[in-house]
Amino acid sequence: MRLLALAAVVLAHAGLPAGWKAVSVGPAGGVVAVGRIPNTFVPSDRRASAVYLPPGYDARRRYPVVYLLHGMRGSPASIWNGLHFAAVADGLIRSGRARPFVAVLPVAGPTVHPNTGEWAGVWERYVVRDVVPWVDRHLSTKRGPGGRALEGLCAGGFGAVDIGLRHPGVFGTLGSWEGYFAPVFRDGPFARAGTADLRAHDPALLVRAEARRLRRGRVRFYVSAGGNHGGVRSAWTLAFARELRALRLPHELWLLPRADRGHFWRATLPSALLYAAGVD
Repeated sequence: MRLLALAAVVLAHAGLPAGWKAVSVGPAGGVVAVGRIPNTFVPSDRRASAVYLPPGYDARRRYPVVYLLHGMRGSPASIWNGLHFAAVADGLIRSGRARPFVAVLPVAGPTVHPNTGEWAGVWERYVVRDVVPWVDRHLSTKRGPGGRALEGLCAGGFGAVDIGLRHPGVFGTLGSWEGYFAPVFRDGPFARAGTADLRAHDPALLVRAEARRLRRGRVRFYVSAGGNHGGVRSAWTLAFARELRALRLPHELWLLPRADRGHFWRATLPSALLYAAGVD
């Protein structure tokens, strides 16, 4: 309780609006807070998003931002609580392996039939048009693609790569943690989509079409795989990595070590954060 009380003092000076509250504190003093990032596309959605502020957060500095998209079904808590996010991020920063960074975990997806959601349609627009501008208004961030990474797990991985490719100049690093690279499940806004819409949300097609621009903009990719889960196949990640290599696009392919089987999400988190915010 004492740590959360101290975290409340940090939040009071951080620039977050009233109503945000600290819910987790890392060993070096990094703080996870939860609160609402207004959604102009689904105004009735009152669910909480989450923000991580690094140890010693100082509004006079500018911090890179790592945006993290949860799976569907899922929630920001599946990352900040389920993966012990503050402890991992604090450890990377305190060790000097990562630069101090802000992380933003927006909430999205249908509340009815939550397994059928995708980070597309209103949720794509929410990320790009609401969340990113809100973060830049309220926190001390590095503006532009060089200061922004967008990563996610499973459906969030598909959303991160898809959104990043469809909105050039917003994010400089894109990451998929055992996600997929086409609207293969035909759910959410893809349930009744035509061929043109499906192709417009196909990262495998988009990277080929935009490879020259991506190389010129120095867009980087992180992809990780640890075995099939649900309907998602790790072979899709391996195939996308081969495509990135053939297109000469900078990327890292992370594969789950045998010793970490059964703990994929926790195992991939440190390397994903290092790729997004690691010291050069």
